[in-house]
Order: sequence, then structure tokens, then C-alpha cells
Amino acid sequence: MEEPPCVCPPAVLACMEGAARFLSLIGPEELERCLFVERLVAAGAGAAGGEFWVTVQRAAYGPTGQPGHSCLLVRAGSHSVVDGVPCATSLQAYVSLQLETLEQELHECVELRAHPIERRLHVVTRGEELLVSKTLCEGQMEMLCERSRHSLATLRGLLAEGAGLLLLRVLARRGTMPPRLAFPTLDAEGHLCTVSYRALGIQQQPVGPEEAEVLVMERAVRPSAGIPAAWHLSCLRDGRLARWVQVGCPVVLLLQRMPVLTETDEDEPQPVFPKQPLAWEADAQLYSCFLDRKEELQASHAAFVRRHPELGALLADFLQALLLRQPPDPVAFAAAFFAPFAHRWPPGTRFAAAAAAPSPARGPRGMPPS
Repeated sequence: MEEPPCVCPPAVLACMEGAARFLSLIGPEELERCLFVERLVAAGAGAAGGEFWVTVQRAAYGPTGQPGHSCLLVRAGSHSVVDGVPCATSLQAYVSLQLETLEQELHECVELRAHPIERRLHVVTRGEELLVSKTLCEGQMEMLCERSRHSLATLRGLLAEGAGLLLLRVLARRGTMPPRLAFPTLDAEGHLCTVSYRALGIQQQPVGPEEAEVLVMERAVRPSAGIPAAWHLSCLRDGRLARWVQVGCPVVLLLQRMPVLTETDEDEPQPVFPKQPLAWEADAQLYSCFLDRKEELQASHAAFVRRHPELGALLADFLQALLLRQPPDPVAFAAAFFAPFAHRWPPGTRFAAAAAAPSPARGPRGMPPS
């Protein structure tokens, strides 16, 4: 039996209009500047050999076997060993140029020795609905499988995990944001909740051996039931992450080396190659080629006219009509004159285009002169 659409919590309903309005102001040119790869390494107490990476690229998304629509493919992943427990996360999301989630797969794995835990959250847009399915496995046994659906007509401004990584780059490049910025989203359990962004100011932070100016933002997820989670994110002016900290977690993700930052968003001008004059008449070889080609075309044209003697009569009729009518627009008159000869042209009056033009052979209102 199909489940009815889920009911939105009040907090989600309250932020929908503002979220949809803010996302509509993000243009494709801003997203175009967010297509790059970044990688952070894990540091802190209890962390060993971890890293986090994000890549965004152009893609096409559509049903299997059919041409897809242009979109962005967001891939992200992380792996680390925290207090001796290996953890890994992977994300793949197809996001439209309006930051709508077309399809997203989030996979989390915690390799506990006795009971390894694996969780998958799949989100896909089908028609006018958003379908969400969550699977939880412990060891080789599937412990839980939940499915829900949401009506897109009543759910606006949704910002899933993949689209959120894109929005983070846009906000960092802008360097500013509204004081209260909140969006509907899905928590780790696949339930509707809210995510908010808040600017914490500009700071100087070390990036490898150098120091850089970063914009610090707070990202907070507030589920309808459960404990809120918050992250402090430091971003360079080109949108790259320099520091990722989850509040209350001892592990910190850091950028190891300062990238080369572009000073402006303007595209570099394309080189101009001026046209060089070609003195072909002074070149004996080129002039000889020109004469040979000219004679070849003349012979071809003469042979075509000989094969089609009706051309003479056709051109004579056209010139006679043209000289008699003397239309102000000979090109339009020619188009109307030859229109009946076209197989795909709809039938009509031969001289309709020139009917309104004055003619010495006609009087007022198309009557013969008195």
C-alpha cells in the first residue's frame, strides 16, 4: 500500500518561501565557478590518516536510454580512523542548475569489530514527488528499511547534502549572506528538518606554512526530534574549504597547502589573430588555380543551363512580371513569385507580398486605372 505524502514540520514550512527565493537568485554563472576539486586531511586527537574530498563537474541526468538534462554532479567522500574505529562516508548527487536535487545517494559505514554498521539514504525526484528510502544494516543483516515520499508542490527550497556543498562555495565566493538563512533539508534519518547558515566573520587562519584570510560560517542542522548538530567552516575567497570542524568532535579537517587564488572572476580575453592580406593575383600558382577553377565552374554552369531549357522561360516570366509591377521590395516580390514552385510551401496568392505596393498598372484599391 502506497504511503501518503509526509507532513512538513512547522519549522520547515516557516523557511520555505525565503529559501526558494534565495536559491532562485543564484545564477548558472556562479555555479560555473564552483567546478573544482578540493581535499582536506584529518587532524586532531584520535584521528589517523583521514581525509575529506569534494569534486563538482558538469553532467547529464535523465532516464536510462534517453538524453539527459544538463546538471552538476557532486561527489564527496571521507575516511578516517577515530579511536581505532574505521569510518567512511560517500556521497553522489545530481543537482540541477537551480540547486534542485535530482538524485542523491549517501552511504555511511562504521567498521565496528563485532557489529559493523552500514547506512544508506537514497533520494530521487520522480515526477511531482521526492522519494526517500533509508536502509540500515548491521553485519550481514538488514535491520531497518524505511520509505517516505514528499510532494514537491508543497516542498520548496529543499537543500539536500550535495546541493549544500555547492551553496557553501557560492556563499564563500560572495563573501556575504543574509543574517538569517535557513533551508528545508533531510537529516541523517531521512526526515525533514532545517539547516541554517550564519556568518561568523573574517579571520586569519594558517593554511599549511602560510596564513590566509578566510570567511568563517556556521552550518547548523536542527532535526525535528533529536540533538542539533553544528559545523564551523572556514572558506577561502575562491570557495575552497580551509577548515572543517564539527562542534564537539575532536577531529578537524584542514587544507594542507595554499592553492593559487584568482584575483578576478572575469574571463581572460581570447587572443586576436588579425587577418593577413592575401595577394593571390601576384602569386603565379594561386592565380593559375583561380583560372582553372573559374573555367571549371563556367563549363559546369553552361552544361546545367543546356540540360534545363525551361530556365530561360522561367527567368523571362519573372523579369517581365517584375518590370510590370515594379514593387518597392524586389526580394519579397521574388519570394512570392517563386513560392508556388516550392513543394513544401503552402498555397497562396502569387503576388500577395506586393499586393499593397503601388503599381503603374493599377489604380486605387487594386482597380485598373480609369
